[in-house]
Amino acid sequence: MMTFTFPMQVSYQDFLNYYQGSIDKIEVIDCSGKTLWIHARHFRPFLTTSGIRGHFRLQLDDNGKFVSLEQF
Repeated sequence: MMTFTFPMQVSYQDFLNYYQGSIDKIEVIDCSGKTLWIHARHFRPFLTTSGIRGHFRLQLDDNGKFVSLEQF
């Protein structure tokens, strides 16, 4: 299992690009400097009227497949 942690701050307006179909992945930089592309649908539960803000933990299986995304 691989675990990545990262801060994220995306405005509600910027996240609307996902709903409008112009983006499907969000680029984040984890705490060790690695660039990750995460499908935007995984962030939908964390969207508020302010956008998406906070620190997140992404878990992938040994094949790089999505397991979970949680805010902490």
